[in-house]
Amino acid sequence: MTGKRKRNSAEFKAKVALEALRGEQTVAQLAAKHGLHQTMINAWKKQAVEGMATVFSGKAQAADGARESEIDQIHARIGQLVVERDSLRRASGR
Repeated sequence: MTGKRKRNSAEFKAKVALEALRGEQTVAQLAAKHGLHQTMINAWKKQAVEGMATVFSGKAQAADGARESEIDQIHARIGQLVVERDSLRRASGR
């Protein structure tokens, strides 16, 4: 079997998983509707259910705070390197 794998966006996966969780259609019907395999839909559904616990536990907010802290540190380091570069340029006569 040749060909490229289809890459699905996170939004599409969430949409399909939500449809599966609602239960208005069977997984087989959703698979036919979206052109996916049933196993893939079940995997996305399982990931969605497992991910919901982090939304309510506050871990997602803690991860966002850590990410923002890391970004601030990176920006500070970039600023420091720019100042060093400029001072070295002036010292070398460029």
